[in-house]
Amino acid sequence: MKPPRRVPLATLISTCVLALALVVTSSALTALVRSRPTAPQATAHQPSGPHWVNTWTAMPQLTEPANLPPAPFTGEKSVLADTTLRQTLRVTTGGHRIRLRFSNAYGDTPLPLTAVTVALPQGGKAGVSAIEPGSTRRATFSGHASTTVPVGAQVVSDPLALDLPAGSALTVTAYLAQGQPSLALTSHPGSRTTSYLIGGDHTQDQDLPGATPVNHWYLLSDVEVLAPAATEALAILGDSLTDGRGSTTNGNDRWPDQFFDRLRSRAATSGIAVLNQAAGGNRVLNDGLGPNVLARLDRDVLSRSGVSWLIVFEGVNDIGTADATPDAQRRVTDDLIAAYRQIVVRAHAQGIRVYGATVTPFGGSFYDDTAGEREASRQRVNAWIRTPGHFDAVIDFDRAVRDPDNPRRLQPTLHDGDWLHLNPTGYGKLAAAVPTGLFRKG
Repeated sequence: MKPPRRVPLATLISTCVLALALVVTSSALTALVRSRPTAPQATAHQPSGPHWVNTWTAMPQLTEPANLPPAPFTGEKSVLADTTLRQTLRVTTGGHRIRLRFSNAYGDTPLPLTAVTVALPQGGKAGVSAIEPGSTRRATFSGHASTTVPVGAQVVSDPLALDLPAGSALTVTAYLAQGQPSLALTSHPGSRTTSYLIGGDHTQDQDLPGATPVNHWYLLSDVEVLAPAATEALAILGDSLTDGRGSTTNGNDRWPDQFFDRLRSRAATSGIAVLNQAAGGNRVLNDGLGPNVLARLDRDVLSRSGVSWLIVFEGVNDIGTADATPDAQRRVTDDLIAAYRQIVVRAHAQGIRVYGATVTPFGGSFYDDTAGEREASRQRVNAWIRTPGHFDAVIDFDRAVRDPDNPRRLQPTLHDGDWLHLNPTGYGKLAAAVPTGLFRKG
């Protein structure tokens, strides 16, 4: 037997060095990949068949005394007793089968719903009391015409057949025989849409002559459609700038409405639902009008049907309500940045991409301060939002609406008079600043 061939020492050393280099390179590459934040794919939880997708939503809030229904629909200890409530809303993506969700999130007593119908509003318009003849459908709940929403809960209706085109208006009429035996009513006051109240059961009536108009939504929190597997939704977390203060009542010209119109005009994005989860006065860190963003994220975004993308456009109220001192503003900006990180982490865990929108100018508004402490905070927060790697993408609303000659302020023609909120033209600028390419499917 021949003795084993000796490997030259130089060859052996070269082989060992090469192997060690490969190990080091592999380890470094693994560390590099792990150290870089990766966004989830929007289709991580893509269903294989038709699924329920939210097509309209209104963030539930506790109704403030000034926003309760007027007399006689609010009594000393109850609200909406023996009352028909007719509301209109604009859906985004369409379908042929729908479900309704009613919320008693802030009620301290059960909420009894006696009868509920849906219909198409006359002329397809928002804010009208009349409905199209023959379009009425009665909603049921577990097969029953009536239901009771437990304290702090919501109820979902049975699916009902109704052809509902994308971008169309829907009328929902509810009758409460007993009303809610409390003044703790769940609503969305900033509806920018007219609703109607009238005594008695008029859920089947074609029109409601003599009804009392109110510009609020009550009790209704969501509409869902049974949509094809490829249908996805975009949720938006916002405050009054997204809720639409300064927009046209019954005009559906908030910036999310105008952005939805852009999406719908393009074949590649025409099936995307847009969910406006905003409320005036809302804050990221602390409760205001409604719970803070960190508290409501699960309820308003992560639990919503079919959400694949999230836009975060909040922070101005946190900055504006903090004291205009260096210490207070340093704390609020640090806390805001930490909160944004939390939102991203929690949304990514559900396969949702998160886009950060820069805070728009408020110079000259009631949030402005002579020392410029709040403006410095806005600039610091926006610099962090713009830094690559923090959000999956950046939407630069600040750049879209600021005055080039005075960047601390909005362009004079774009605000509604208070140097903070925009008018419909200004909201159109925000809608145009959102790249539709961020919402490509797949």
